[in-house]
Amino acid sequence: MLSKKIKNLPRAASAIRKLKQKNKKIVFTNGCFDILHAGHVSYLSKAKSLGDILVIGLNSDESVKKIKGKSRPVVSQKNRAILLAALEAVDFVVIFSELTPLKLIKAIKPDVLVKGGDWKKENIVGSDFVESYGGKVKPLAYIKGLSTRSLIAKIQTS
Repeated sequence: MLSKKIKNLPRAASAIRKLKQKNKKIVFTNGCFDILHAGHVSYLSKAKSLGDILVIGLNSDESVKKIKGKSRPVVSQKNRAILLAALEAVDFVVIFSELTPLKLIKAIKPDVLVKGGDWKKENIVGSDFVESYGGKVKPLAYIKGLSTRSLIAKIQTS
């Protein structure tokens, strides 16, 4: 890969275990991040402020198609990972093929699990698991009008 921040799950889990031994607070979020925009950047900066290390679970192309439909993703998983890894707030990017990030969450055991404010706490995948060992679940405020869906719609009507 083009960035040392992009890791497979075993390498990410190993690196995170070492960071936890140094008392680093691990923050985890996930998503498709199909067309990176200012809303994503703001959200990821806020997520990073909740701890020391920000880990992003990035949906693979295959899982994005299953979740968003056959016309998505617009940007390939490799390019989405490279863009996310280039952001200052991001420490690790881990691509996953499952429909949910639960396997990643269980392997990483983050101190803080973050999702956008359009998610209710009880619907956030992994929230029960994270809270079971004393971790926190934090929905962050949604930034109105900044979404991949709205960008695609705007492009299609232009």
